[in-house]
Amino acid sequence: MRPRHVALAVALAAVWGFNFVVMQVGLRHFPPLLYAALRFGLAAFPALLFVGRPGVAWRWVLGVAGAIGIGQFGLLLVGMKLGMPAGLASLVLQASAVFTVVFAVLLLGERLTTRRVVGLGIAFVGIFLVAVDFGLSAPLLPFLLCVGAAAAWGLGNVIQRRATPPDSLRFMVWVSALSAPPLLLLSVLVEGVPTISFELEGWLSLGYVAFISTLGGFGVWGWLLKRYDASTVAPYSLLVPVFGLTSAALFAGESVSAVDVAAGILVVSGVLYAGTRARTTPPARELASLKV
Repeated sequence: MRPRHVALAVALAAVWGFNFVVMQVGLRHFPPLLYAALRFGLAAFPALLFVGRPGVAWRWVLGVAGAIGIGQFGLLLVGMKLGMPAGLASLVLQASAVFTVVFAVLLLGERLTTRRVVGLGIAFVGIFLVAVDFGLSAPLLPFLLCVGAAAAWGLGNVIQRRATPPDSLRFMVWVSALSAPPLLLLSVLVEGVPTISFELEGWLSLGYVAFISTLGGFGVWGWLLKRYDASTVAPYSLLVPVFGLTSAALFAGESVSAVDVAAGILVVSGVLYAGTRARTTPPARELASLKV
């Protein structure tokens, strides 16, 4: 990846890392499925009135809405509501990088290079260290829900890569629009008649996750997926727990140990190694690999 695109991917990881603390705040005011429905509803309207059609077949929009909108965020928020801490949730969700690479190889026929395998291995040593340091103290069900959310995100990455929407922001608006109604229906069926909170803290949380994390974040993510292989972009999601753990320590009072710091260094090193090409790569070959 080009240096400015690497910087963009790292900045996006910071936005998504802080997102876990923000969601934890929002879940104090809303049930999880209702919170997800409101998140995507706000991301879709009124933007839906101005963006035009998604520019890809509707099956791709529905696929990403099902995988990311309903699958990833529905499972993640329910898991967090059931007791998954923000820092640990940000960590477990990054298993999506592995699921993305596996799905990309199986469904898209992308090549799995030795460099990417080594880089992902280094990064996941870091994630394993953090998991051991936390002691996996969260209940089993919330943990499994977050693993399911990671798998759904990985599948959504590959579907979006296959769709190659011409405008990532417009595509995400439509994904949000198609995610909100089924999430609202699930909320009514599972959580009962919605009770809307009018406290400012809850709505500020929704504003961040709807406009900054969802529209802005997934717009940038889709833009990167359009230009690079999914297995090149996906490892940058491994930086999210570094920012997630830091945010949880600063704003939620979660402790960060020396093991966490060492693990963060491993994650960053592994991601950078997996996502960059060897110096010996000829410039012409590098240019030819870009999906413009």
